[in-house]
Amino acid sequence: MITKQYNPSQLEVEIAKAIKELSSQIESKLSDCKIIEIEDKIMADNPLVKIKLVDKDNDPHEVVLKIIQKPDQF
Repeated sequence: MITKQYNPSQLEVEIAKAIKELSSQIESKLSDCKIIEIEDKIMADNPLVKIKLVDKDNDPHEVVLKIIQKPDQF
């Protein structure tokens, strides 16, 4: 697949959507944390997924994933 558009690319968008859809499975892999919200900026230049969590002590945490596809290298 030759990528003609990178901002955002189709692959970046699909990966961001997949991460959001898999949130319950991701949560099951985390020890003592619960996902309370997922924010996304899927159509941004580089899609962003923010995962808001609380731990067993009820302390809030946030993990930010920025999806960046490198230009094709031939």
